[in-house]
Amino acid sequence: MHSLGIVHRDLKLENILINDVGGMNLIKIIDFGFATMCQEDTKLSLYCGTLYYMDPDLAKERKYYGQAGDVWALGIVLFLLITGDAPFGGDT
Repeated sequence: MHSLGIVHRDLKLENILINDVGGMNLIKIIDFGFATMCQEDTKLSLYCGTLYYMDPDLAKERKYYGQAGDVWALGIVLFLLITGDAPFGGDT
């Protein structure tokens, strides 16, 4: 996806489907409503996605690299899958 210049911008557990097909897990990413075309060295400014999965720049409403935001969100997904708990917690 990134090699094609596409960033998802809303990767989260709810947007990842896993299906068992002939003993193999087939993974599909869905809901490309916030997706956009973006070169690797271009910063984006549209505030979108799910706060829980946002990288720090996006959460602070700064310009951000779309690919890095997707990788951050996948890190959150991986953490949730491994531990069953959120990586960051707080009252605010």
